[in-house]
Amino acid sequence: MSREDLDLSLKLFVVLSRAHRTITDKANQSIQRFGLNPTEFAVLELLYHKGTQPLQQIGGKILLASGSITYVVDKLEGKGLLARKACEKDRRVTYAELTDSGKELLNEIFPQHEQRIDELVAGLTKEEKQTAIDLLKKLGLYTSELTS
Repeated sequence: MSREDLDLSLKLFVVLSRAHRTITDKANQSIQRFGLNPTEFAVLELLYHKGTQPLQQIGGKILLASGSITYVVDKLEGKGLLARKACEKDRRVTYAELTDSGKELLNEIFPQHEQRIDELVAGLTKEEKQTAIDLLKKLGLYTSELTS
């Protein structure tokens, strides 16, 4: 690998990291206006779009450690935004589902969040967004297959 290749790889890493941080920070500021932290919003958004989910699977879907899920679910349950529901067929499984209040909140705030995300990536054309999606997906899949 040449010095030029190494330098380009490092530059890509820095630019990708900075872009991710900037976009994430601005998206999180938007979420916090609604009285939620990013993790709480991620759980609510998952349930809003995918419906009732087993607690054991939420962490993997939003990239959060399983121990943290209990804490976040407890907080959201305390706010009246979600409820735990025991599985009738398997007592080891507990589901999380949005309450009516949770659905009302997401009906109100998700369109605003969606609009904010659109504003944050509006610096790219439709074609550039698709190219970025394709390239980042390719990079992510390649990287996930590396053994160490």
